Amino acid sequence: MASTIGETVGQPVIPDKIPTGEYPVSNWRLSPPAMPAAWLTVPSSSTMTRTLPPLPPPSQPAALADHVQRHFTRVVRYTRPSDWLTGAAVGALSPGLMLYWERVSPSFVGKGGLAPVMRMSCAVGLTGAFLFAYTRTSARFYGSRENRREVDMDMREMVDKVKRGEPLYGKSEMTEYMQGVAHRNSRFSAVFSHVIPWPNFVNHPYHGVDTAKYYRQAELELEQEKQGR
Repeated sequence: MASTIGETVGQPVIPDKIPTGEYPVSNWRLSPPAMPAAWLTVPSSSTMTRTLPPLPPPSQPAALADHVQRHFTRVVRYTRPSDWLTGAAVGALSPGLMLYWERVSPSFVGKGGLAPVMRMSCAVGLTGAFLFAYTRTSARFYGSRENRREVDMDMREMVDKVKRGEPLYGKSEMTEYMQGVAHRNSRFSAVFSHVIPWPNFVNHPYHGVDTAKYYRQAELELEQEKQGR
């Protein structure tokens, strides 16, 4: 019995491995199994009658307007009327649901008891409407939503500032270090505004935008104005 156990333990783990380090070639590689003739038959053009649907027209990708959240006032100025209307519809859900629940399941507190609740609901709705519109506009600045209008407005505003000799992103009395702090704190804060609203109230030049395009466009327009005179 002891000799049998010793022989079993002494056997190699991979008994079919050749001592030279080479592995044997399987019989399947030497003589692969025959495939059915139907598998090897290529359908002719006459049998391939499937018609592919026409491709949809390519959609224009969103152009990147800014890597960083713009100043609070500029985001508000660039907000589209459609975004304000959508935000208003979202904000109306809060008081609307309160009125609906009061109708379905009356609280019987009277007008005096319902008025504070409705004031709070309207305040929540107004806050939600503003944050919704503000976040959508910030997303257009980031380039995650369609923003052709914002890109054109940004180009027009910046070119006009170049012509007037004004700083592109306004003046700030804060030090460069504090401007950098404001930039880092509010860089992508708009994507989390539904949890912690953190708008940017600091003018700083750290926007990750190639400002040379504004100066080139301003130079081109000034040259065209000179030629038109």
